[in-house]
Amino acid sequence: MKQLFCVAAAVLCALTLSGCVDSSGPLLSDAQPVLGEQVRLQFYSLRKGTADEPEQATYKWDRGAYQRTGGGMADIGSFSVHPLARDTFVVQSASAKRPGMFGYAVTRRLVDSVYQVIAIDEADAGRVTRARFCRSASDSSCRIQMRNQLYAFARATAERRRGQGGLALRLADGVAESSR
Repeated sequence: MKQLFCVAAAVLCALTLSGCVDSSGPLLSDAQPVLGEQVRLQFYSLRKGTADEPEQATYKWDRGAYQRTGGGMADIGSFSVHPLARDTFVVQSASAKRPGMFGYAVTRRLVDSVYQVIAIDEADAGRVTRARFCRSASDSSCRIQMRNQLYAFARATAERRRGQGGLALRLADGVAESSR
């Protein structure tokens, strides 16, 4: 279970790579510290089948989410991970640059300690779903307000974006931290 939540951090990496579904407050609650009190993650972007742009970050459990305490990924102030399906999760992340704004990603466990993270993109859902759930804002093409809306987009992204996004690796305790 701990390793599945590492995916959440990888999802956070993917959130910084593209426009995605967002909300002006958290839609998911009751997260648990499944990674323990502190977790160190290594993130990579996936582009044309290649892992690139490595970045490490450390997070500590506090106030119902993993709060960034060091390393890279400065855009992601905190994150939590929530089950969607077997070995697939939704990651909710709080933006450090846009206080009060939350982004979302789907994360999938590939093997132990390795996860694929994909930003939830409204374009993955059908026209009817987008028209029904997305609200435009000056800084967002798809702002949502309810948990069921989030899960509709999350399922669509999980089905369509299998080879994209980013990778997250959970590092063992004691691995030296760097910003890259």
